[in-house]
Amino acid sequence: MGGSNPTDHPAPPSSPLTPSPPVLLVVYGRGSATARGVLTAGRRLCTAVFLGDLGDPKVAADLAQLPKSATVVDTAGLTEEQLCDRAAEFGAAGVITFSDHLLRTAAAVAERCGVPFHDRATVEVLVDKFRQREALAAAGVQATACRTVRSAADLGPALAATGLPAVLKPRSGAGSVDTCLVRSATELADRYAEFTEGVASPAVFVLEEYLVSDPTVVGEFWGDYVSVESAIRDGEIRTVAVTGKLPLAPPFRETGYFTPALLPAGLADEVVALEQRALRALGIREGVTHTEIKFTPDGPRLIEVNGRLGGHVSDVLKRSAGTDLLALALRLALGALGAFDPPEPVLALGADCPKVAFQYFISPPADGLAPGSGEVLDGLHHLPGVDLVDARIDPSWRADWRAGTEWLIGTVYGSAPGHPELRATVEGIHRTMADFWS
Repeated sequence: MGGSNPTDHPAPPSSPLTPSPPVLLVVYGRGSATARGVLTAGRRLCTAVFLGDLGDPKVAADLAQLPKSATVVDTAGLTEEQLCDRAAEFGAAGVITFSDHLLRTAAAVAERCGVPFHDRATVEVLVDKFRQREALAAAGVQATACRTVRSAADLGPALAATGLPAVLKPRSGAGSVDTCLVRSATELADRYAEFTEGVASPAVFVLEEYLVSDPTVVGEFWGDYVSVESAIRDGEIRTVAVTGKLPLAPPFRETGYFTPALLPAGLADEVVALEQRALRALGIREGVTHTEIKFTPDGPRLIEVNGRLGGHVSDVLKRSAGTDLLALALRLALGALGAFDPPEPVLALGADCPKVAFQYFISPPADGLAPGSGEVLDGLHHLPGVDLVDARIDPSWRADWRAGTEWLIGTVYGSAPGHPELRATVEGIHRTMADFWS
């Protein structure tokens, strides 16, 4: 049971004079933290045991990069009960996952091991976009028209409820995969047919009202939304940061993050207040959350709440303010913080956050484009504030908006002393990249 992976074994015993570090079960899949990143953040804090489906090539490749001493349990083919029984053998002090589609599994493992995590009811509203909208509306936090679509017959009634334009997306999904804006009934029908054609068991989709943007709030150069990162223990919510965004690429592909966000006076408090009302309405009592909020003519409105660490956030937060959100997530999962005292929230530049750190995603502005010469990317290194260009060019690569945010060839990492300097750097990246895509 658990496969034949040679690393599927308990961690080695510690010296009798040295207390054994607590075991943290990492329910691992494609998500917002790498296996090596987790292992590094957990060094001297815990013994990480990775539970991963080695039948997934990406998961297998990630876990193969771990040192031979790491403990990996192959979960391929295991029932939930078998997986939980296997997990319980480790006497774990905590459970964590960084993957939306594994939240249910992690909740089952945590329940079996008797350690804190989202309970099963909370997980359901975190992974189900329709249920989440229902829960937020029932609690009086935000009413957003949203309908489920199980077949083409549901399209008309759903559109009558949401109006146009509307957003079509999987009921359970992440990273803007198969997510698009529709402006007519014909376009909706075409897109739904595209998503489901030839699929034996099509996913359930939702159609929801489009949240109209107000670009005047932060200015058209910047993204019209932010994310709020929070740490929660036993229902007590502490804000860790508000993360700024660069504008989306069509239809809803993220193009980059920066910390701290650039917000008018008082807006950060308004955004945080909305986020905390949402977390309480959804019953979230443990862990780290990543909540996206959009600026509209009606004020800030919730896009969605995610019950795990946000992708890319930990890096920019650590480089801008020294806050290691990944390590904080591990400590929360272990209950190892002692007194619940996370770092001061990162909301603006100051003594505790002396610079703006950013990630810029090397992703095409439109579909069907191909990457150009690596010499163009070499030019990015000469821009002020650029520290690293991590890219892999495959001439056969083509953009595919259906694959969402992660369909990119690399990332530019850097920092700037302030937001005006960040803007100048991003503009320089745009100029350099103008001739790259063909």
